[in-house]
Amino acid sequence: MIKRLAHVCIGATDLAETERFYVETLGMERAFDFLREGRRVGFYLRAGQATYIEVFAEHEAPGHERAIIRHFCLEVENLDAVCAALKGKGVGVSEKKLGGDGAWQAWISDPSGVRIELMQYEDGSSQFSGRPVTLD
Repeated sequence: MIKRLAHVCIGATDLAETERFYVETLGMERAFDFLREGRRVGFYLRAGQATYIEVFAEHEAPGHERAIIRHFCLEVENLDAVCAALKGKGVGVSEKKLGGDGAWQAWISDPSGVRIELMQYEDGSSQFSGRPVTLD
């Protein structure tokens, strides 16, 4: 029934700065804009193949009733290289660690505070093996 994740929708407290982060810093491509009364209110970003990030301007501060998003995850081929490139662009990157699912992960945040998990799968990762992950 489900083919793949189509998109994740996030809010942006600064639309232009958010676009710069995803396009210039992370190297994504803007797919198209959302317009309302001739004014841009959001955009779509290509996140690989047919997966997207949908971004809309937020005019109110995020909070419990108006959350931006908890986090989303981007798969990468070489986590060490991605982390080094992001650090070179001034992005704060967490230390790389091996998660309970057997995949390597590191974390960054976008200009609005949306947390982004960067993940590099390994052959034995739960995502491929189906092995359960025990959380503590």
